[in-house]
Amino acid sequence: MSSVDLLMTLSPLDGRYGSKLDVLKTIFSEYGLIKRRVAVETVWLEALCDEPSVTEARPLTEKERDWLRSLADGFSLEDARRVKAIEAVTNHDVKAVEYFIRERITETSLADLGEFVHFACTSEDINNLAHALMLRDGLCVLRDVQKRLTDVLAALAQDNRASAMLAHTHGQPASPTTLGKELAVFVARLRRQSAQIDAVSLTAKMNGAVGNFNAHIAAYPEVDWEAVSGRVIEERFGLSRNALTTQIEPHDRIAELFDALARWNTVLLDLDRDIWSYISLGYLGQKTVKGEVGSSTMPHKVNPIDFENSEGNLGLANAMLGHMARKLPVSRLQRDLTDSTVLRNMGVGFGYSLLAYHSTLKGLDKIKVNAASLAADLDAVWEVLAEPVQTVMRKLGKANPYEQLKEMTRGKQVDADSMRRFIQGLDIPDTDKQRLLALSPATYIGLAANLTDSIL
Repeated sequence: MSSVDLLMTLSPLDGRYGSKLDVLKTIFSEYGLIKRRVAVETVWLEALCDEPSVTEARPLTEKERDWLRSLADGFSLEDARRVKAIEAVTNHDVKAVEYFIRERITETSLADLGEFVHFACTSEDINNLAHALMLRDGLCVLRDVQKRLTDVLAALAQDNRASAMLAHTHGQPASPTTLGKELAVFVARLRRQSAQIDAVSLTAKMNGAVGNFNAHIAAYPEVDWEAVSGRVIEERFGLSRNALTTQIEPHDRIAELFDALARWNTVLLDLDRDIWSYISLGYLGQKTVKGEVGSSTMPHKVNPIDFENSEGNLGLANAMLGHMARKLPVSRLQRDLTDSTVLRNMGVGFGYSLLAYHSTLKGLDKIKVNAASLAADLDAVWEVLAEPVQTVMRKLGKANPYEQLKEMTRGKQVDADSMRRFIQGLDIPDTDKQRLLALSPATYIGLAANLTDSIL
């Protein structure tokens, strides 16, 4: 596609961001769908020929079997264009695939098997399997980048396991934590959502016009069609067979997958916003890139654009994934066609997700920890030690400890000297007093470092 063409694309997934999504194009494009339809049709034909009771579909020679498999494995863009040319006449996309295969075998020893291409199938038998294969292949791409992102985040958390940082609850200074522990929280959340994604088993059907093997039984009543269908779906394609369907596979598993992906994306969006906030607070800086511009008028700007870009694309991805998860399991009676156009947009949800993942990875690669800023903010809020002081006083049965510390600190700035003077004046055992006097905001981090280690 020329640069002029790229400037005229309707979607930025194909235009501005197209070069970043090449890995998804052979999966979720029209070509990707047609290629997988051809794979399903040829595997079904092979399965029929392997069934002894389907006598008219004779056994294949090894050479014929290899040729049939190569038709799917070697399916080219030119082959896809031929299918589209046939579709222009048939006005039916799956029938065009059937005619393409029959056309290709006409000049081969397989010519006598032409009527067994798409035998007893409804279009949805082919489509639902093709869509499941697209999702399986697309998911491999997403999961690979998700794992890489999680691993990068885990390494960053480990490196900063003991880097004390002022926490903020309700946007206000709170008990200190460590940068590593806060990042480890996201690592744990992302890993949990990854397990939810991996737990979804994609299902498929190959049971005819309304799911009952009607035509199959009419032609060959003695064949165990459920077994034949199961072998194609489970053994050849590695999917799970849904034994009870209407004309369509109900898409419940696809909805489960999209919901799981959306939850993973939501956790990442939460991370993007927190990293953005840490950059805004000065806790994290960003490495500058020679030649980059942060503002058209303010030369000093180094903006957290990678995390902002990720956040925006995650919103778009989840809007698409959420709509598909709500819509796809709903179909009138035995079948309506509203799922068809929706399923064609699966790549949009995956595309915006992948863009977001790469943006976050790029942003994480550019951040650097500003130790001086972390230390300065901690040293400016000695009032956060009101919590441990009043807790020790409560342990020892002192009167109104919370109220005393509230009076001293709420809405006020407290420095090291005033906090230590207060502690020195307490009538408490020396061991407790010395422990409190040894505290500073930078050392009041509890088990944050150990908790980070336990997660990572």
